[in-house]
Amino acid sequence: MDAQGRGRAENIDPADQWVLNPDTGDYELRLNQSGGDSGSGPSASAPRGSRRRDAVQEDGARRRSSPRDGAGRGAGPSREVPRQGGRRSARGQEGPGAGASATESAGRRKRKAPKARRKKALIWTGGVMAFLLVGVSVGGYLLYQHFNGNLNTVDIGDAGNKDVATANAPLNILVIGTDKRTGKGNEGYGDKGSSGHADTNILFHVSKDRTNATALSIPRDLITDIPECKTRQPDGSDKVIPGTENIRFNVSLGQEDRDPSCTMDTVKEITGLKVDHFMMVDFNAVKELSTAVGGVKVCLAKPVKDADSHLDLPAGESTIEGEDALAFVRTRHSFANGSDLDRIKVQQQFIGSMIRQMKSDDTLTSPTKLFKLADAATKALTVDKAIGSVPKLTTLAKELTKIDTKNISFVTLPVIDNPAEPKPITVVVDPVKAPQLFSMMQNDTSLTEVAAQKKAAKSKQDALLKGTKAAAADVRVDVYNGGKIAGGAQQTVTWLQNTKGVLKSTNKANAPAKTDRTTLEYAPNQADQARALAAMMGLPGSALKKGTTDAEGLQAMVLTLGADFEGAGTPITGPAKIDIPKASADKAECAK
Repeated sequence: MDAQGRGRAENIDPADQWVLNPDTGDYELRLNQSGGDSGSGPSASAPRGSRRRDAVQEDGARRRSSPRDGAGRGAGPSREVPRQGGRRSARGQEGPGAGASATESAGRRKRKAPKARRKKALIWTGGVMAFLLVGVSVGGYLLYQHFNGNLNTVDIGDAGNKDVATANAPLNILVIGTDKRTGKGNEGYGDKGSSGHADTNILFHVSKDRTNATALSIPRDLITDIPECKTRQPDGSDKVIPGTENIRFNVSLGQEDRDPSCTMDTVKEITGLKVDHFMMVDFNAVKELSTAVGGVKVCLAKPVKDADSHLDLPAGESTIEGEDALAFVRTRHSFANGSDLDRIKVQQQFIGSMIRQMKSDDTLTSPTKLFKLADAATKALTVDKAIGSVPKLTTLAKELTKIDTKNISFVTLPVIDNPAEPKPITVVVDPVKAPQLFSMMQNDTSLTEVAAQKKAAKSKQDALLKGTKAAAADVRVDVYNGGKIAGGAQQTVTWLQNTKGVLKSTNKANAPAKTDRTTLEYAPNQADQARALAAMMGLPGSALKKGTTDAEGLQAMVLTLGADFEGAGTPITGPAKIDIPKASADKAECAK
């Protein structure tokens, strides 16, 4: 009989083959358990953690919402991990049960690894879903192969980051929820026959110190310019797709054969932030993931009965999954003004709640839920090749799990009604607030209060601006243009010489490569010159890059203008805060 047959005959869930190693705090695949039925005591030869599981089983049998027959569960599991079949309740697998002895429990507590270090998972988001990959030890080659086989990848050519993440640098992940119809029951949603447009979009910006993140929702009905982009073809060649002006953001994907790299380029064009990776899901993902976590808690300020989405929920708190979860994130007309912007707020509430559920002990201590989540998430995802395997996604998990949910801010791109429309149905970027938000993100400024160490680091960088300043006539600087404004270097040199008296400034034309942020590189013995130039140009402390060796002779500092350069005389320092609506991932708010 095959492994899947044995699993059915003995009523063994594949995820139940994972056990918690009390020495490491990681879940591992148990392979060589001795036989026996569920009624027998734990065998002396059973692997570490098997007695713990038996205790869970005894206590879980009394608490489980969907009881299972315990016969034969002590039999040794197969090395093959069968694919999940059906949607069985996983709520009984909640961790150590009361059936274990006090001595055993005390021993386990002594050996237990610190919770903050050990019990973590990769949990991030995308428009109508949240992504989870188990960030713990995975025991067994076949299990890796199983999850790897679920993933879909797209070769985005030169777009994005070839590495999972760059050390000591921010990380930008674009999560795209498409309106492509897949899966049973999704015929009533989205655009029939569509290859998938960028229906829901979140740019997830993670700070370089990994203490905070900003989840920026970009409306699908935003009118913008889609730049020329290259798409990688199956034969390895590149196809150039012409840009389009004054068009909805959502057609940056799917239309004219555009792939996610085109959406990534469009996001960079709007925000000035280079996107490292993308994750893409469709309607089916929210159904599968919400079911895998055992439901997601949502809150309504008033009852909703929506004729379009068929959502029917009372006021107050509800736990939803499957079809109800999809209906919740697709509903628009029953909330506030019935716009796509109002739906984005509802989606942000859903994602925040899913993150809290995924990080809860109820999920992290349940091998069954962890398996189902990893299985559902990897099936739901299409990603770029740079993160297109379980080991690479696990590496990404380690980059992200340091962030406390209270330091994850959800915001919507500041927009205004499209002035070109007599009766506006689309929006355009807010010319005042949007650049302020982009500047904060480019300068890695958190929208929340973050840990003390981040404040200390910022204070250390800002300290570079304090001290004596050289006279303008003594400032010597070479200016390179790595920004988006043509002729920016000459414009800056002319302004410095004519307005500020910096006569020893030189135009060095274009920088070797484009850069997002303006930087000033200087030697230790040029610190007074650096402070003077920073004050003239409004440079933040984070822009100053102090070298380790002194300058010799007439060596000049190097100023490289980035995408944040808006013109000579315009301060580059980003705002410290901005007055826009935002929500935190650690707080629940009722949709109105």
